[in-house]
Amino acid sequence: MQLLGDLSPEQFLRDYWQKKPLLIRQAIPGFLSPLSPEELAGLACEQEVESRLIFENAGGAPWQLETGPFDESRFAALPDSHWTLLIQKANQLLPELAEFLQTFDFVPGWRTDDVMISYAPIDGSVGPHLDQYDVFLLQGLGQRRWQINTGDFDEAARVAGTPLNILAEFEAEQEWILQPGDMLYLPPNVAHYGVALDDCMTYSIGFRAPSHAEMLSAWVDDHVTRLKDSQRYTDPDLVLQEHPGEITATALQRVQAILQEQVSNREQNHRWFGRFITEPAAHLAYENRVETPLTDAQFATLLQSADALYRSEFSRFAFIRHAQDIGLYVDGVEISLGHEHEKLVALICDQRVIVTEQLTPLLRHSGAITLLTRLYNFGALWFGDESDED
Repeated sequence: MQLLGDLSPEQFLRDYWQKKPLLIRQAIPGFLSPLSPEELAGLACEQEVESRLIFENAGGAPWQLETGPFDESRFAALPDSHWTLLIQKANQLLPELAEFLQTFDFVPGWRTDDVMISYAPIDGSVGPHLDQYDVFLLQGLGQRRWQINTGDFDEAARVAGTPLNILAEFEAEQEWILQPGDMLYLPPNVAHYGVALDDCMTYSIGFRAPSHAEMLSAWVDDHVTRLKDSQRYTDPDLVLQEHPGEITATALQRVQAILQEQVSNREQNHRWFGRFITEPAAHLAYENRVETPLTDAQFATLLQSADALYRSEFSRFAFIRHAQDIGLYVDGVEISLGHEHEKLVALICDQRVIVTEQLTPLLRHSGAITLLTRLYNFGALWFGDESDED
């Protein structure tokens, strides 16, 4: 695999990441889609799968959207062209894609979102649009023509009468036809327009980019729960004002000091961010996510006969080196550990498939098996011969 072509990961991050598009011919030479269009349609009929159909023109209305799950009869009634089927979070459904995501580990894991798969017959598209995140577009089947424009677009300039954010005007600056195994990287806010030239499947590897509004809202929600009702604005040095209706500079300084006190605790903010950025996209019951929790001894016995542990694609992992401990963050929960567990924690967070041979020398520290057992009982880790459907 030559995922970045002739570029090293360091060169890609320096010269392209969040800077400019990059076309990589045969990023995965001879790539064969692990899923057929028929199998993708089958997934779209399942209740727990997030799926969408997008039509360029439906009943005379431009760019219309239908959400799944779909009945099999819906696919039999589709037109021959100008529509697209999309499946989100495909890495949670196909183990092959979970391992495939590991090849993108030159980007921090906490930035990784999911793999989306799209199928379109000839002329199928989701229209010209902008994304607010980085994306790699890997051609999996057939051919797709991609056009891009790196200029500035007015976000209000959308096609009216559609639930989709389709650009009303789009003029291509560059254009390529991608074959299976070719891949196009696009930074945020690069307008792009992909059209299927025949039966076509595209694998989109997207990366998380929480908005400032989302982060600040979550930070406030977290922090207000830690404040006591007795913590209030005070002004024991209040003096007579010339104008009672004026908010004076002294009062504003007190307000600024209150706000500054809350945001200045760096470690508290770092721990909050670890919890925030690993929260699952949809709420999942965190405790006892396996039907029958194991004891440490039972887990250790299973681990001895296993080739590897697998991270659940429904879970998110990250760690932070704090001064006093290592913070392991899994699905929005912080687990504080001694620094002797740093290599174990790093291995768990770095690898989607954790080879037992790599784990064994790291289990000598007290509490290591207890940690792995806890993560297993959470449902965040599993053995490869189990079903990952929780």
